[in-house]
Amino acid sequence: MPAVVSRGRHRRAVSEINMVPFIDVMLVLLIIFMVSAPLITTGVVELPSVGKAAQRPDKVIEIVVGTDERLKLRVDGGDPQPVAFNQLANRVKQLQAGNAQVPVVISADKAVKYEQVVRAMDTLQRAGVQRVGLSVRQGN
Repeated sequence: MPAVVSRGRHRRAVSEINMVPFIDVMLVLLIIFMVSAPLITTGVVELPSVGKAAQRPDKVIEIVVGTDERLKLRVDGGDPQPVAFNQLANRVKQLQAGNAQVPVVISADKAVKYEQVVRAMDTLQRAGVQRVGLSVRQGN
């Protein structure tokens, strides 16, 4: 109900916003949020970290994903040899020669779609290759 101001003979309605109900609602909401905030459980996300190995392994199999999304295999820094995607897991298993501890590193250009890198990792992990990692260039 609007307030009525009387000045002499003329009565006019005061068109002001009554702030008291608004403040009451805000205080109730503040109390509700203050009480419920400690009850909310926060999720913990563990992100991978990049570290330097103490020494380089004797044998490293590197999968290079080119900008044209073709795969190449490189063993111990030698010449890269092209390989078809459907033969990737078999070739890596052959190069490991029964030693599952031989690391496999995937290197890709930054212009390559990340989907191709994930497909290569997934294919290797489904084939039972245990040590699969990503090559990281530090500095830039």
